Amino acid sequence: MSDERSSFLRSRIRDIADFPKEGILFKDITPLLADVEAFRTSIQLMVEALDGESVDAVIGIESRGFMFGAALADKLGVGFVPVRKPEKLPAATYRAEYELEYGSDAVEIHRDALEAGDCVVVVDDLIATGGTAAATAALVERCGASVAAFVFVINLVALEGTKKLAPHKVISILDY
Repeated sequence: MSDERSSFLRSRIRDIADFPKEGILFKDITPLLADVEAFRTSIQLMVEALDGESVDAVIGIESRGFMFGAALADKLGVGFVPVRKPEKLPAATYRAEYELEYGSDAVEIHRDALEAGDCVVVVDDLIATGGTAAATAALVERCGASVAAFVFVINLVALEGTKKLAPHKVISILDY
């Protein structure tokens, strides 16, 4: 990515200290989402980074992954599948539990969201410890599909979350 585009996107991300709890430095992407050019730039960089990867669907992780994932799915001309927090999806689901940097949680996917053999891209706004993304990969595989790549707007490099996703391809637009 060009330094110009990187600087532009970085200028649209703000730090919020002690959120959601003390000791966490939260990367707030809401200014990026509010700026149409910044949002378009982030989606375009994702498309470029995927470099023509052939996929059947884009998976968006609740909740900020929905915004980026739906826009990316549109650009790629494929469907969008949400991965949600427990008990938010109305039909039968698969569930995966995981640990994250400040607690534990779980995610779910509809059992019929993907078909065996599908190849998907998993999108979220940020990767920290990698627990949510790894749990999402487990859900994709439980559906009989595979992950072609993970795409994140932000990678918190020091937390080494991308290591949990090996051997999958991991793309981040901005590294902090």
